[in-house]
Amino acid sequence: MAAFPNNTLRSFKPLSPTFNSSTVRNSVLARNSISQVPSSTGAVSAKEKRSFPGKPEADVVVIGSGIGGLCCAGLLARYQQDVLVLESHDLPGGAAHSFDIKGFKFDSGPSLFSGFQSKGPQANPLSQVLDALGETIPCASYDSWMVYLPEGEFLSRIGPTEFYKDLEKYASANAVREWKKLLDAILPLSAAAMALPPLSIRGDLGVLSTAAARYAPSLLKSFVQMGPQGALGATKLLRPFSEIIDSLELKDPFIRNWVDLLAFLLAGVKSNGILSAEMIYMFAEWYKPGCCLEYPLHGSGAIVDALVRGFKKFGGRISLGSHVEKIVVANGRATGVKLRSGQFIRAKKAVVSNASMWDTLNLLPKEVVPKSYLDRTKTTPQCESFMHLHLGFDAEDVRKDLGIHHIVVNDWDRGVDADQNVVLISVPSVLSPDLAPPGKHVLHAYLPGTEPFDLWKGFDRKSSAYKELKAERSEVMWRAVERAVGPGFSREKCEVKLVGSPLTHQRFLRRNRGTYGPAIQAGKDSFPGHSTSIPQLYCCGDSTFPGIGVPAVAASGAIVANSLVSVSQHSELLDAIGI
Repeated sequence: MAAFPNNTLRSFKPLSPTFNSSTVRNSVLARNSISQVPSSTGAVSAKEKRSFPGKPEADVVVIGSGIGGLCCAGLLARYQQDVLVLESHDLPGGAAHSFDIKGFKFDSGPSLFSGFQSKGPQANPLSQVLDALGETIPCASYDSWMVYLPEGEFLSRIGPTEFYKDLEKYASANAVREWKKLLDAILPLSAAAMALPPLSIRGDLGVLSTAAARYAPSLLKSFVQMGPQGALGATKLLRPFSEIIDSLELKDPFIRNWVDLLAFLLAGVKSNGILSAEMIYMFAEWYKPGCCLEYPLHGSGAIVDALVRGFKKFGGRISLGSHVEKIVVANGRATGVKLRSGQFIRAKKAVVSNASMWDTLNLLPKEVVPKSYLDRTKTTPQCESFMHLHLGFDAEDVRKDLGIHHIVVNDWDRGVDADQNVVLISVPSVLSPDLAPPGKHVLHAYLPGTEPFDLWKGFDRKSSAYKELKAERSEVMWRAVERAVGPGFSREKCEVKLVGSPLTHQRFLRRNRGTYGPAIQAGKDSFPGHSTSIPQLYCCGDSTFPGIGVPAVAASGAIVANSLVSVSQHSELLDAIGI
């Protein structure tokens, strides 16, 4: 499942002077209210009680309800573990949640998906988790996105042949030849890249049974089918994708730029920093016959709702508005957490942190953190942060052929990871009209992990200087929106205008420096595993293997869950879901 970057902010302060800021506070934040307001997912909210609901213990306590945390918690509940998820905010989902403003339902994070309907061993990790939980997500299918490049603007279609037409018109005959050469080389490798289901992996020697022995025949078959040359290429699956590009001697500027863009959208790094396996998996989903893109009906929040439903179906508990202040370590082991209220929640088997590696470190008592753990965390480079623009507007005056997704690249020479250079735009109400009032559209534009946090550090969010900087740094998004939506679009007529900065990102997602995640480059370093140097403390999410992106964090949550149960339980689950 490929996705636009998936670490985004929870809510925004409005720019429009006619918009009541209390509306945002009451509908999105409301962390300290004790009024009786039911959660859309049926979870227990901080608005219902000041004290912690239910028994203050569980087999496993999960900190954070992002995609990774919910996948981990859901599978553990499916494994008949007593699981409690603690979420600081009053909406579950972390970066993937959605929120409502004046009848407009906004995505806050991922919006470009594929693979929801896939089943079996080659299905994407999130689909496998949902299958294990007995949940499905109705989707609208489509096959294209608009791109606005220095070479021109065109509707880019996925599939094995359509992109050739775009290359002929906007690039060159040589680009066509090189693209064919690339697909011919890597699509056969997808069998090897997808032969080992992520749900089969665990973090102990039991993986020899659940993965290696179980799927050795299919791996061997894929190598035989590829032949000697293909099998040699398969050895590069855990190397940077740029090595495959270089070995094929692909030199066309458009092809190399396009591949960098795809890599950056998938994982926040260019082709020289992403694992070949991850890119090949994406190519298999986007450039094979019969492929399509999918958008969840009712918004990306439907994914969160499905994960929460499945989790609760198997007895899981989620407490919203429960801010974890500290991870408690006793006798050298993680034994639970302490809430901001002062209450201790005991974890009988494990604590799982779905927070970033830096934020997890800040939850630990300094005296128990090994120097190696501290040094690794502090020296890991970070991706930059985000700028966001959420808009609600009338559909009457905008182009009638408006598509859901738009990507604007202003200057290839600056690189797709340069600040203020690439803008991503999603208009999900095109495919799911219920996300906006009748005759209206919702829109989310953002700078994908390229906004420097240091530009914003130290600003008072209430100051005029902060507002001026927001206006200045959001202008590139406004211009991109005007280009994508058409000449009938008017900034002044927007009914909702919300701008988020890296400080917003840091504040509401509780992300260190508002970061997108670790800037770990394949071939130079690797993402940390899921166990830690502190017994009974595990981590999942974008700070752990396999890395950034919806498929990756879903896989990380599954790996942790599998690692906390027996090999026999794990194997029984794989049998039950047919992989």
